[in-house]
Amino acid sequence: MAGRSSTSFQKRQKELARQEKQRDKSAKRVQRKEVKGNGGEGPEIMSAEEAELLRQGVVAEP
Repeated sequence: MAGRSSTSFQKRQKELARQEKQRDKSAKRVQRKEVKGNGGEGPEIMSAEEAELLRQGVVAEP
């Protein structure tokens, strides 16, 4: 039987959780950097005529 207290187990669990959170944050940071680095591509913007056709339910050929 191990003579360790439950506090060392709790410390280990807390440290593992902290490391996992840091990995998640790092991955999110890299993902945001990749998205930002795509040349600032935004959503496609349609003309007023295309928007009106869309509202009317008419499908325009691209």
